[in-house]
Amino acid sequence: MKVVAAYLLAVLGGKASPSANDISDILSSVGAECDQERVELLLSQVAGKDITELIAAGREKLASVPSGGGAVAVSASSGGGGGAAPAAAAESKKEEKVEEKEESDDDMGFGLFD
Repeated sequence: MKVVAAYLLAVLGGKASPSANDISDILSSVGAECDQERVELLLSQVAGKDITELIAAGREKLASVPSGGGAVAVSASSGGGGGAAPAAAAESKKEEKVEEKEESDDDMGFGLFD
């Protein structure tokens, strides 16, 4: 991912066709390691292609990928109200996750608000 990000940054910076050195320079400027094999693989796959068309094609592929949470299927059982307890438990877990996230987002782990 970081190689792709560096490639896109180089394109945004004005390089129509970034070289391996351009990508390496971007990654080293932020202290990231540069895997030359991955750089060469990326450059071979995007050679002669327009970045706008590549992004559009990627969006089309991602549109077909299922995402998001699926609905919880509760089957009707002969016992009656058996489905209510699992739904309530799932809802309480969801609320706990939301509360934990709210607490952790305050200082982003830097301890500024302690």
